[in-house]
Amino acid sequence: MTAAIDEDLVHRAVHGDPEATAALLAGLRPGLVRYCRAKLGRIGGAYTTADDVSQEVCLALLRALPRYRDQGRPFSAFVYAIAAHKVADAQRAAGRVPGPAPIERLDDRPDAAPGPEQQAVSTDLARRLSGLLARLPEQQREIVVLRVAAGLPAEEVGAIVGMSAAAVRVAQSRALARLRTLAGDTLGEVAA
Repeated sequence: MTAAIDEDLVHRAVHGDPEATAALLAGLRPGLVRYCRAKLGRIGGAYTTADDVSQEVCLALLRALPRYRDQGRPFSAFVYAIAAHKVADAQRAAGRVPGPAPIERLDDRPDAAPGPEQQAVSTDLARRLSGLLARLPEQQREIVVLRVAAGLPAEEVGAIVGMSAAAVRVAQSRALARLRTLAGDTLGEVAA
C-alpha cells in the first residue's frame, strides 16, 4: 500500500517549490503506473502504452498543480481524476491508431526482453485478468484497480468514488469474491 500523501508536501508543490514538486511526483508515479497498467492492460505484450500514459498523467498533474485548491477531498482524488481522464483518452486513441510503423533498420544487439514463450504466457494471463475485471460492474472494477493495482487506502478510494471507507472495503471484498468465483481454476493453468 502507498503511504498517505503528505499535505505539507502538496502545499509546497502547489506553491512552486521545485524540490517538493519532484518529491511529490516521485512518490505518486509508481501508483500511477500500476493504475494505468491495470486500466489499459498489456498492448502487444508490453506495458509501453500504459507507461506512456502514466507519464502523461504526471505531466498533466505538473501543469495542473498551480490551479489545485484543497476542497476537503484527499489530493489523491485530484490525481486519480486526472489519471482516469488520461486513460480514457488513451483508450479512445487506441481505436484510431493504425498498426505499428515499419522499422527502418534492425539492431544487431540481442534483445534482453523475455522470449516468445514467456511473453505469450504473460500476455495470456494479463488477457485473462483483464477479461475477469471487465465482468465486474464499473464501480467495483475501479475500486479493485485503485486499491489493489494503485495501492491506495480505502479512505482515499472512497473520496475518489464517492463512498465511505467502510463501503469501499465491502465493495472490494464483494468484487474479489466475485473474481474468485469467475476465475475458478482457469488462472491456475498458467505457470507465471
